[in-house]
Amino acid sequence: MSRIGKQPVSVPAGVSAELNGAELSVKGPKGLLSMNILKDVSVDIQESKIVVSAAAQTKNARSMWGMHRTMVQNLVDGVTTGFSKKLEINGVGYRAALKGKILNLQLGFSHDVNFPIPEGVKIECPDQTTVIISGIDKQQVGQVAAKIREYRKPEPYKGKGIKYEGEYIFRKEGKKK
Repeated sequence: MSRIGKQPVSVPAGVSAELNGAELSVKGPKGLLSMNILKDVSVDIQESKIVVSAAAQTKNARSMWGMHRTMVQNLVDGVTTGFSKKLEINGVGYRAALKGKILNLQLGFSHDVNFPIPEGVKIECPDQTTVIISGIDKQQVGQVAAKIREYRKPEPYKGKGIKYEGEYIFRKEGKKK
């Protein structure tokens, strides 16, 4: 039995959920999100909660049960509060700036890196070394943050690069004489 899957997802006031065939749509103050439900998982919408259960007792159905419940919870959280990730840029001369719909990154290369901001994601640069990515889709926010971090991952000797806020960088000792 899935411990997470057994818990119903509570739907707050101002949020509506509807099931059309195998597609679950959740609409709230921040927007509309939808996802496809697999045939191994059944979803039941009650007055103020969504109950996810395994349709059969197969291994695949039980493994998808908890994941689908978490994905439904992410839909509800996304349309009510949204998600955000914060990136920190460390290094001499490393900086970020917004230029319209493009994030300009100077990361020690011979050229600037221009990252086009996708639809559904909002990027802010409160200062030159901080990038805040926010949106209603948790997967998309995480994917954009990972793509930006991939341009210059933090290195283990001085910690230069782009890292998530609160991320621990394993440090190595430099060369000895």
